Amino acid sequence: MKIVIAPDSYKESLSALEVATAIEQGFREIWPDADYLKLPLADGGEGTVEAMVEATAGRIVHVEVTGPLGHRVNAFYGLSGDARSAFIEMAAASGLEQVPPAQRDPLKTTSWGTGELIRHALDAGVEHIIIGIGGSATNDGGAGMVQALGPGYGMRRAMILRKAALGWKHSPALISAAWISVCRRAI
Repeated sequence: MKIVIAPDSYKESLSALEVATAIEQGFREIWPDADYLKLPLADGGEGTVEAMVEATAGRIVHVEVTGPLGHRVNAFYGLSGDARSAFIEMAAASGLEQVPPAQRDPLKTTSWGTGELIRHALDAGVEHIIIGIGGSATNDGGAGMVQALGPGYGMRRAMILRKAALGWKHSPALISAAWISVCRRAI
């Protein structure tokens, strides 16, 4: 018998790989001779990097970056087995889990650290970057990410996006129209 175990993570408790491993351990008690295939899944938030690294026989790269509240945090991204692709989850650098519940205000947080992960991966020579944006603590429209990439890479666009994100606080009904307008100007 072959058993495929393909779970997502359990938010704020277990990664998809940890869930798959726990399920396999339980099943092995009942079916010890079965063939098991663990396929951790992810929706773009926590566990995405781990799932992609597992699927490509890659590795995790640890980097200190700016967290969503502006403090230094330990984050990570994944490299594929051939080191041509990077897998970044926004949650690792700019995630909700890094912000205490009393301080959760998406208009006061930043995606800057995610940009630092992107820069690190680019400096490592990757050709492709896949970014999962689930689990984010911010809605800065990616302005922090773009700013962290440095001069010459969309600084004007980042400032426009940040201004638009801050403006939404006062005009929630205009979010869609404002976003469309900002995107048109930024391109």
